[in-house]
Parts: sequence; structure tokens; C-alpha cells
Amino acid sequence: MSAFTAQVPNADILINNVGIFEPKPFAEISDADWLRFFEINVMSGVRLSRHYLPGMLKKNWGRIVFISSESGQQIPAEMIHYGMTKTAQIAIARGLAESVAGTGVTVNSVLPGPTDSEGVGTFVQDLAKQQGVSRAEFEKMFFANVRPTSLLKRFETPEEIAAVVAFVASTQAVTINGAAVRAEGGVVRSIV
Repeated sequence: MSAFTAQVPNADILINNVGIFEPKPFAEISDADWLRFFEINVMSGVRLSRHYLPGMLKKNWGRIVFISSESGQQIPAEMIHYGMTKTAQIAIARGLAESVAGTGVTVNSVLPGPTDSEGVGTFVQDLAKQQGVSRAEFEKMFFANVRPTSLLKRFETPEEIAAVVAFVASTQAVTINGAAVRAEGGVVRSIV
């Protein structure tokens, strides 16, 4: 991180988007796995926010956005360690927003649903190949069996999520602060 912050010492907008995932049965998730997921998915955003927030407060303007997940509200049984980190991001964003109340800085989390990112795309392609089905067939089965509550019934694109994040980071979104902005295609079955 120090190499990055040395190259980019100040920022008006920080998008905390680094993250890893891995389906694994709970009994097989080692302490090392729990710590690795927390270190990468949570602490990276904590450290960057801690670095950039003082400059934002000095200017009285800034945006911090944590890219969480629907898994932070609806913990997947196949990735409990991942879900835990996504819940932590939501809590951190809300707590930071509380700490900057009354300033021009906003802190939010955005909760995408299953997204066809590079890592997920490779994972899906490999699983489809293992099961002897096309990627399209696998996607249909995934939303029928693994995420049946999805209203979108397909993987979101990174561009679709980026549009939501761009809005949350914009000057038009000044009233959105401390929010967990759901952009998960209706996977979470709740109106709250």
C-alpha cells in the first residue's frame, strides 16, 4: 500500500474494490483462510480510507465507497468467510459516515450481486467445462439453484456496477451517506 499512496498521495474519491472469494465448506475454512480474507477484503479498505480521509476532510469534500456484496446481507453458506468480510465493509462504511457527519465527505457501500468480473468469469467457465455444459447453461442453472431469488436472472456486468458507483461518488449523490446501496439484481429478499 505504501508504494501506491506514495504515487497517489491525495484522492478526492476512493473506491475500495480489492477482494477475493472462494467457495469452501465451513469446516474446511482454516484460521489462515479467515485471516487472509479479512486482511485482503477488509483491511485494504481500512488502510486506504485511513490514509485518504484526512485530506478529504481538510478540503471538506470527498467520497469513499466500499464495494461490498449482497453476500454481506445474505451470507452464502458456500462462502461464509467471504460474506463475513462483506458485512464488515458495510459496518465500516456506516461507522466512517457517522464519523464525518456534517462534512462534505460521504462514505457508502455498494452491494453488487453475482457479477461477471474477470475472476468470476474464469471460475464460471471452469465449472461449466467440468460439468460438460455451456457457459450459458451453467449461468441458467446457477440462478435457478444457487441464487434463485435473483430477479435479474443473469450475472451483472462490471459496467453496470460501475454506473451505480459513479453515481454514488458524484456530486448529485450528496444525500446518500452511510448507505448500503443495493445493486444486486434483486437477490436479497428484503424491502429494508
